[in-house]
Amino acid sequence: MDLDDLRARADAADAASPLRACRDRFDLPADLIYLDGNSLGALPVAARAAAADVIDRQWGHDLIASWNDNGWWDAPRRIGDAVGRLVGAAPGQVVVTDSTSVNLFKAYVAAARLRPGRTVVLTDPGSFPTDLYVLEAVARLCGLEVVRRSPAEVPAWLDHHGADVAFVAVSSVDYRTGERWDLPAVTRAAQRRGALALWDLCHGAGVLDVDLDDHGVDLAVGCTYKYLNGGPGSPAFLYVADRHQEAFDQPLSGWQGHAEPFAMSSRYRPAAGVDRARVGTPPVLSLLTLEAALTAYDGVDPATARAVSLSLTGLFLDALAVCCPGLEVATPHAPARRGSQVSIRHPEAFGIVQALIARGVVGDFREPDIVCLGFAPLYTSHRDVLGAVEALVAVLAGDEHTDPAHRRRATVT
Repeated sequence: MDLDDLRARADAADAASPLRACRDRFDLPADLIYLDGNSLGALPVAARAAAADVIDRQWGHDLIASWNDNGWWDAPRRIGDAVGRLVGAAPGQVVVTDSTSVNLFKAYVAAARLRPGRTVVLTDPGSFPTDLYVLEAVARLCGLEVVRRSPAEVPAWLDHHGADVAFVAVSSVDYRTGERWDLPAVTRAAQRRGALALWDLCHGAGVLDVDLDDHGVDLAVGCTYKYLNGGPGSPAFLYVADRHQEAFDQPLSGWQGHAEPFAMSSRYRPAAGVDRARVGTPPVLSLLTLEAALTAYDGVDPATARAVSLSLTGLFLDALAVCCPGLEVATPHAPARRGSQVSIRHPEAFGIVQALIARGVVGDFREPDIVCLGFAPLYTSHRDVLGAVEALVAVLAGDEHTDPAHRRRATVT
């Protein structure tokens, strides 16, 4: 296989892709290969129009009547159902509100309360830092012990120590390496020992067929500004399986989670269903922009998005093997074990990412040595994949990553 073979393969895959028309749903610079959807998704065309409407008409003209007339009050649950479709959750189990960190806090405490008397929480030491920070804080508040084990080790560890475990908290995809963890197997292992399974879907929602209901997941949290393209700081989502909602006792008893919020009672009584996971007034501008952004997935089945994602990452891995055979790839080659990103280890990873950006290929850097490239199936083409590989070859061949200009770090790396 050579570069010409890879180009022919890319062209054929793009021509046959069931998502080839979806790129037109996004506003992307024509000369840019954007491979950072795993950090911030591209701008959907519909989101721009929606944001203008929310500001100019709904807020600007309808003002406070918009809570009723424009559906502001019901938006967290309505948009939650739209997200639910993409993560395999039936209506009424997902609410969009607050940040990922806040939703993790609520979910962790509620999970501990759902399993009173159990004092151990099992989590992945490679989780995104905010997951670990929040979990440690919850452990201090609730008197829990946090045990850190790789998801691959979880089933065997539970077999020997599971009687004390309240819940297992794992990310669906390792944010550094792009490795996809076995959600069904870890969920079954936790529940077999009476523990709950709580998943972070930040790097999987929109690109993985996670099928929360089918796999019996208990709780899940995820952000919406990565592959769901909700925009910077768009609110996160929280999934609470139907069977847990009546007993779901989250610690932030805000007025919007009250059974009768406008009765203005001095006593808290939780709302029925997943609405009890709400806290305070949501960020309406971001919330409704997200609702429009999610229309980019109209007509797209999660399994189809996953298939195109695997095609993109598979081509990238094959192209790396042909063009850059000496590079160390941190992402598993097996399709079932990778998410929608490919991560490369290199001691000069930061400089490589900056040099690629200078060539119009936008990726991401992860400490200490990861070049992270995310492939969003709705707007990334197979030709983009080859363009990125060709740019990487040029960067390495010309030692462009050693340029002092590419070694200067800004606040956000």
